[in-house]
This record gives sequence, structure tokens and C-alpha cells, in this order.
Amino acid sequence: MLKTAQQLITQAAQKLGLDKSSIDALLATDAEHKFEIKLDSGKKLHAYRVQHNNKLGPYKGGIRFHPDVDLDEARALATLMSLKTAAVGLPLGGGKGGIAVNPNDFTEKELEEISRKYVQGLHKFIGPDKDVPAPDVNTNSTIIDWMVDEYQNITGDTSRASFTGKSIKNGGSLGRDAATGRGGVIALSELLEYDGLSDRMLNFAVQGYGNVGSFFAVIAEKYPNWKFVAASDSTSTIYSKNGLNANDLAKFKDSHGRFSNYKAPGVEILSSEDIIGLDVDVLVLAALGDAVTEENMLKVKANYIIELANGPVDKVAIDFFTKNKVSILPGIIANAGGVIVSYLEWLQNKNNEHWSEEEVNIQLTDYMKRAVSNLVKVSKEPGVINLPEAAFIIAIRRLTSKN
Repeated sequence: MLKTAQQLITQAAQKLGLDKSSIDALLATDAEHKFEIKLDSGKKLHAYRVQHNNKLGPYKGGIRFHPDVDLDEARALATLMSLKTAAVGLPLGGGKGGIAVNPNDFTEKELEEISRKYVQGLHKFIGPDKDVPAPDVNTNSTIIDWMVDEYQNITGDTSRASFTGKSIKNGGSLGRDAATGRGGVIALSELLEYDGLSDRMLNFAVQGYGNVGSFFAVIAEKYPNWKFVAASDSTSTIYSKNGLNANDLAKFKDSHGRFSNYKAPGVEILSSEDIIGLDVDVLVLAALGDAVTEENMLKVKANYIIELANGPVDKVAIDFFTKNKVSILPGIIANAGGVIVSYLEWLQNKNNEHWSEEEVNIQLTDYMKRAVSNLVKVSKEPGVINLPEAAFIIAIRRLTSKN
């Protein structure tokens, strides 16, 4: 993922005429924090926070609890966040971090201890006007609430703008849970309109039916010309040519169901990897990074790929799809709904306000529509070869003030 991000940045920057030193500056991180968390039980955990670029505003990005968390992953995700906030016009920078831990191995009390000690190790480097973390993989509003409380205990800050993704009762924003999936739907709808396909019947598949993928499918059901035909989790792919019910599947997953055990009339159970090669119009990638690479790109039959995960298509595959006229809606715009609503939450906290879900969704829609409009416009400039390159050009122009 880091290699792909750096390659895309370099390619776009070169087309903008940036010299090597300017490109190196874009790739470099501003600060990297690595420290050890020692629990009362004696267990030790490695913790990280990478701050990539804050030219446009405070660093912004998630915190994940996962065994595979390391500096390289944090660098990649922080870099992508800087590009994402710039691409959609937010006055924020990019950061990312986490703890190398499997949360399933710890009690709730231990998770609270881990969360609070993470803040103890980072409090000097984060804050409402420095770096505003948010939840990510295996973290949620409960964990963020603990972190906000610890930050307040240490610093005295009562704005609760030190973190986003909080529970509603603790200053979180309405509409946050659905924001990334909703933003993806808005972005796809806009792109199809620009391509003159708004009235065409399209079917779509969702790889990764978690929070983001399920919200995408549920919200997409409001579009009468879109048919949801396939979804996958880590165990299986389910497929029905007659269409799946997104709400029913969301409830099934919420009850800890696995698609390998899903049963419904007309539904086929396939391998988890089979979703990549299904004959669909739109493939929504909402699982993890590097989902489509040189190894499986030839299997893809979709005409549109929507990146709702971070870095799900590598550079080799992007180049291949460009040659074969497959449109990729790049993640730094397609999955920006989450950070947009995080920004709106931060604004509400800073101004001591609480907006309705309708107001939040109106602003989210405005940001996404402007971003896609600009994306399409830049993609038509001479020499720009695809939508991902256009998105990176937009971001780099803003980060370097090179017009």
C-alpha cells in the first residue's frame, strides 16, 4: 500500500512539473511516534502515530487495534489521509496510528487501560488544533470516549474536539456511522451522471460487508436502477442474480453471521475470493488494502471499481485497468465520507453545537459532489490518464499550492 501510494504521488507530481526535492518533501512524514505501552498485567504492546502533512490544517486520521499495525502501514495510511483531505477540500492534514494488538485477547477493562495509556504516550503531540484522531479498524466510539476522557484528564481540555468518532452523548456527530458508505454512493451516482449512465440498469457487488460495505449497499437500494447481487466476508461470497436485500444482510452480519452459513432462496455460496471475478457492472472494494493486484486483476469483469477501502488496487492493476477502459473511483475521494463527517463533528465541538443528521448529510453531499465534479474536470486535462491520477493531481496542487 505504501509503495502504491508513493508511486501515484510521484507520477502525479512529475506531471505537475515538481522537482525531486519537492516530491521527496511530499513523500516524507513530518513526525513518527513509536512507543511501548506496558499494562498492569506486565504485557507490553507496540504503539504508533505517524503525522504526515499538516500544511492545510491539523493532522487527521484513525487509530486501529490490529496485530499487523506497524510503522509502514501507518506511514501509508497517514500519507493517503493527507491526500484525501486535500482532494476533497478539507482544511485538515493526514495522520494515522494504532497499536499492534488483537482486541479479542483482552478484557474490556484491559482495552480501556490500553486506550488510556495510548493517550498518555501521545498527549503532547495531539489535540484539537494539532492532531485529531478517530476510530478505525477494531476501534469504536467506546474506545474513543475513553481516549477523550483521558486527554481531558491530562490537559484540562473540555471541548471534546481532541478526537472524533465519539458517542453521540459525548459530542459525536449524527450520521457518522453511515458516512463512508453514504459518501461512496454519492460519489458513484455523480460519476455515473457525468458518464451519462444515470438511467442505465446496473448491478453491483460489495467485497467486505462490514460497516462501510453494508451502509453502501443499504443506501444504494434507494437507487431504483442499481441492483445489489453479491457480497463477501472473510468466509464466503453470496450471489443472487435476482438481487440481495441489503438490510437483511446487514442484520445477519450484526448478529455475527458468516456468509458461509447464510441460507436464502436463489442465493449461491461461493468462495470469498470469487467476488473479484463476478460479471457485474460495479465492483465495490470495502475490505482491506491490496485486494486487487497483478495476481487477480485479470479476473475482474466490472466496468467500474469503487475504492471504499484504503489502497485496495495496486499500481500495476491501476495501469492495467486504465488500458482496458475500466474506471476506478479512487479511494482518496470515494471513501472520504468518513473524514468529511469527522471534520463536521470537529466543527460542531469547536463551536459547541450539535447538528441534525439531515444537516450533516446535506454538507456531506455538497462536499462529495464538488469533489467528484472537480475529479472529472481534472481527468479531462491533457496528459491525465485516469481518475486516480486526477485525484492525486488535485491533492498535490492543494498541498503544494501549484496551480
